[in-house]
Amino acid sequence: MIRHLLRIALLLATTAQVQAADIMPAIAPQPVEKSADEWSFSFSPYFWIAGISGDTAVFGLPEVHIEESFGDVLKDIDFGFMGAGEARYGKFSVLTDISYARITSDSATPRGVFADTVDLKQETFSAMLGVGYTILEDQQGHLDVVAGAKLWWTETTISFSGGPLDGASARDEATWVDVLAGFRGVYSITPEVYLTGWGLIGAGGADLDWDVMAGIGYKWKDSISAVAGYRALGVNYSDDSLTNDIVEHGPILGLVFHF
Repeated sequence: MIRHLLRIALLLATTAQVQAADIMPAIAPQPVEKSADEWSFSFSPYFWIAGISGDTAVFGLPEVHIEESFGDVLKDIDFGFMGAGEARYGKFSVLTDISYARITSDSATPRGVFADTVDLKQETFSAMLGVGYTILEDQQGHLDVVAGAKLWWTETTISFSGGPLDGASARDEATWVDVLAGFRGVYSITPEVYLTGWGLIGAGGADLDWDVMAGIGYKWKDSISAVAGYRALGVNYSDDSLTNDIVEHGPILGLVFHF
């Protein structure tokens, strides 16, 4: 029975692990009109409407296969913030992508023998810092090669209320860093409409970490653009107690501010 209660907590934690990526921003490159000897900057708040599939486990329990849509997992988000940006000077660029999410959830236990409810708090943080260099460029766009490091941190806390397990709690935490490399590019179809995207892959603490996106943007004016596209991200991480072998994918929508 106690093992079954923990599996309920695992299912709650699985939902929590999705939430951070659902709102995580993207770092799509944008057309800029600065000269080679000037700095240009962009900031990109995005909303990622992502679902999730894969296998996950916490507290050393057996893995659970999950298939969740964005609508299934949105309801439990408690707090989150995200921000991505780029600083560019000539052919060189510096990239960053930071997100944090906290969710809380609870579930009644079967028959309430050992506890009445299981409560869960999940926090997830990720931060990428990378550098890019333009290898192809003309008046319509550019292609950059990119390399960087991505920090992941996740913590799951469960607690029981009521019954013999009232007040009992447990915490599972993991931190790891992956090295990623790949390409980012942008191509202007018209002065206002452009294509943008990236593909990154790597490993480190995780056995595999990858991220791809393709989108189309519309530049309202030099200082602001709108972007719509599709993004998919996968990570395969495991240690003695936690398994996180998932793929998240779905549409992204957002704005890009240039200055």
